[in-house]
Amino acid sequence: MAKAKVSTEDLIKHIEGMSVLELANLVKELEEKFGVSAQAMAAPMMVAGAEGGAVEPEEQTAFDVVLTSFGEKKINVIKVVREVTSLGLKEAKDLVDNLPNPVKEGIEKDEADELAKKFEAAGAEVEVK
Repeated sequence: MAKAKVSTEDLIKHIEGMSVLELANLVKELEEKFGVSAQAMAAPMMVAGAEGGAVEPEEQTAFDVVLTSFGEKKINVIKVVREVTSLGLKEAKDLVDNLPNPVKEGIEKDEADELAKKFEAAGAEVEVK
């Protein structure tokens, strides 16, 4: 039995008319049939919105400042930890001794960048995640 050839244009029109659930099932079936994953390609691509328009991925609004190394000036780094947190001397020392460790979590980008600069000035290495 010969298969009817479907044009790319007709296929696209058909896909445009599908519901989100139908599209999800189609993707799942294609992944199973061809042994591929759509997730690997989905991360860098734009996501289609419910109305069919393209939507940028959400911008991160909460950041964590993670201390990864205290460098050669451990005491200065402990002082900065105490300055930017409400930790006592022992707690700040424990935080610095057990790296990597988050210093502040869920803060705004500007505050995270400011804290990173303070720690780098004290000789520490930090990551803003």
